[in-house]
Amino acid sequence: MTPRPESSGSHPEQPAERQPAAAEPTKKAAKKTAAAAKAVTRKATETKATAAPKKATAEKTPAKKPLARKAAAKKTAVKETALKKAAAKKAVSPGTAVKKATAKKTPVKKAGAKKAVVKEAAAAQSAPPEMEIAVSPAVDAADRERLLNGTHHAPHSVLGAHPVPGGVVFRTFRPYALAVTVVSGGLTVELHDDGDGFFSGLLPLGEVPAYRLLVTYEGTVQETEDAYRFLPTLGELDLHLIGEGRHEELWTVLGAHPTTHQGVTGTRFSVWAPNARGVRVAGTFNFWDGAGFPMRSLGSTGVWELFVPGIGEGELYKFEITRPDGSKTLRADPLARRTEVPPATSSIVTSSAYEWGDAAWLERRAEAPAHRAPFSVYEVHLPSWRPGLSYRQLAEQLPAYVKDLGFTHVELMPVAEHPFGGSWGYQVTGFYAPTARLGTPDDFRYLVDTLHRAGIGVLMDWVPAHFPRDEWALAEFDGRPLYEHEDPLRAAHPDWGTLEFDFGRREVRNFLVANALYWCEEFHIDGLRVDAVASMLYLDYSREPGQWTPNEHGGRENLDAVAFLQEMNATLYRRVPGVVTIAEESTAWDGVTRATHHKGPSGFGGLGFGLKWNMGWMHDSLQYMSHEPVHRRYHHGEMTFSMVYAYSENYVLPISHDEVVHGKRSLVSKMPGDWWQQRANLRAYLGFMWAHPGKQLLFMGQEFAQGAEWSEAHGPDWWLLDPHYGAEADHRGVRDLVRDLNTVYRNTPALWRCDTEPSGFRWVTGDAAEDNVFAFLRYDSDGSPLLAVSHLAPVVRQDYRIGVPDDVPAWHEVVNTDAGRYGGGDVTHPDPVKPEPQGRHGFPASVRLTLPPLATVWLRPA
Repeated sequence: MTPRPESSGSHPEQPAERQPAAAEPTKKAAKKTAAAAKAVTRKATETKATAAPKKATAEKTPAKKPLARKAAAKKTAVKETALKKAAAKKAVSPGTAVKKATAKKTPVKKAGAKKAVVKEAAAAQSAPPEMEIAVSPAVDAADRERLLNGTHHAPHSVLGAHPVPGGVVFRTFRPYALAVTVVSGGLTVELHDDGDGFFSGLLPLGEVPAYRLLVTYEGTVQETEDAYRFLPTLGELDLHLIGEGRHEELWTVLGAHPTTHQGVTGTRFSVWAPNARGVRVAGTFNFWDGAGFPMRSLGSTGVWELFVPGIGEGELYKFEITRPDGSKTLRADPLARRTEVPPATSSIVTSSAYEWGDAAWLERRAEAPAHRAPFSVYEVHLPSWRPGLSYRQLAEQLPAYVKDLGFTHVELMPVAEHPFGGSWGYQVTGFYAPTARLGTPDDFRYLVDTLHRAGIGVLMDWVPAHFPRDEWALAEFDGRPLYEHEDPLRAAHPDWGTLEFDFGRREVRNFLVANALYWCEEFHIDGLRVDAVASMLYLDYSREPGQWTPNEHGGRENLDAVAFLQEMNATLYRRVPGVVTIAEESTAWDGVTRATHHKGPSGFGGLGFGLKWNMGWMHDSLQYMSHEPVHRRYHHGEMTFSMVYAYSENYVLPISHDEVVHGKRSLVSKMPGDWWQQRANLRAYLGFMWAHPGKQLLFMGQEFAQGAEWSEAHGPDWWLLDPHYGAEADHRGVRDLVRDLNTVYRNTPALWRCDTEPSGFRWVTGDAAEDNVFAFLRYDSDGSPLLAVSHLAPVVRQDYRIGVPDDVPAWHEVVNTDAGRYGGGDVTHPDPVKPEPQGRHGFPASVRLTLPPLATVWLRPA
């Protein structure tokens, strides 16, 4: 701690009081009106004047002490620089030390200002004794200690300019400063150095003026606004909504926002930290020393706020939090909208100037709900799709590629900032910031905009289930469990070593609900695929008996998580037209895609999602396809069981990244047989998948039969499509099939309009286990049919009779996965197939087909 030089003013720990003249002649002189004359004339005098003289006599005051003279001598060179910049000499007030040994006469900058202040000084000197000043300008001992220790809840009540009896007191806390001067109009007054970075002074003014500060450091002088002269930037309504946990635009009030406040440009910082004893802002603008930037606590909301003038976009920052035990922690902003590139962890002040060009897309997307529209999804891990590409470079390639293949949407694995790339984005630390690995937030906006203008919707994986324990992020953010549950058993996620959110705390729910809105409103995301929903819904998820506590009804359901998901879905669908939410939910929870206000047999209202991943279909169908064809007859039900529950929810059929990593093998490598059979099985499976009720999702690389598992380190094996590669045609054939499946799918409403209605599907034969045949009809709402037949045995079946309606005069083959252009044996039906009046499979008519080996065939009315 810097020793405090003795001064002619009151000691900060001893409030000024009137004392007998014999006891403290110096204090008495200061308390009277000599200092007022000093402030105007810049001279030291002991004479008690009754009117301001035109010229002040230059005299040395006996009130000066050797220590003050010595301290001033050390800073003479620096102070003279400051005085030159201010174009005036020091002005002192009661309690403000005179720091130069020799008093000199210096003209005031503006004569008018001089006269006005002289009059005020004269009035003060002629005041009756009961009006004499009894206020010390210095920060008192208690406030001083709290500011030094970073535990002050209301620094604005101490620092800045405040009217007091006898004038206006100015106080500032500028660690490392050599001098601080107040500049107001033509008046410049140097404040007294109270030690430890504190400076103060009392000016005989009637009201707080507009002013700036000249801060002298070694080798430089900075002119700046005083951060502690500004009103709060958050209004009462914002604070009320935050306290209620219902601020749906939370990102607009918390975090860092460049703005103009009270006519001054700067950045407003705010953070929720209710357990903190104090919060300070540290960043590049203060050399990562937050001591001089304490934030104020705004009531009982737990929100801390500070407007810092003069700084803007690009500045790095964190919050220095003093925890309840007095220790300190430096934390990234939970609502930072931009971050450093990992492994760096600082938040970055940012604002967006992006101009969107996707108005037509946004207007069109709400025309039909997702479950009644074509919906085929290409899942992408952006950092590895084409490694090394930025958001803007991806915008030059990804939209064209996806559009060429005919997918309606892309689903982006999590793009929110995360410290460990190997988590693929599923362990998030920056919930409001697109990962900086690929560019800026506006660069990400450009990618989304470009996809929309290409007619492609953008879904994004969203991870509200848990967060990592990194000491600079959310874990025990303000020294106690805050975002995580206070019960360690409820907080610790047993599978991933992470922490689960406390869904029962309204501020935490607000943080997450607003985050869902943020991505959809600020980045025009068309839908959120919510990760790990099952882990949120069950208290005993991956926990053994004794590791969890039942809910208030004695059940295993996490009622807080249920309420959160319902609130999130209801809010999102209310505010964002055309949006869709998708649940990755792996259990049979009742009502995942049911409206939140409709209660089911379990007594719960629906969760309110638009779609749900059909994990059962994925598991069963892949299990069936992995068997050798000779054994498939014993597993026939694995392909038909999905229709037992197909209309219990609105489903997506996902072949996602989870199925092609960690030893599970790529999709084509799951298939039995030699290379030809593997590709044939894959093509047949894709044909079955695209015809099955539900939406489709395929992970990148599987569209061209990549043989290796996916790795985030190098992404898809694009070299397989190099024309110089010998087996390029095999991989290109599978990709061509995916393109044709999507094209026919989008142009055939029978394949998507009635996905969630039993009237849209009818088995033709679902029990031909001996033949490994599955045949069914899909219907549009007007009754228009499509016939899909999958033959999953490696033989050709001639004249295989399939029952059909008798009101279709002829059927035309629109997809055959065995076509030669896909790499198949080309056993196709080039001519229309006419039904015969011979009933079959419960239908009045039938067609005779030659079934290709390991293939799926689609036929439409000719």
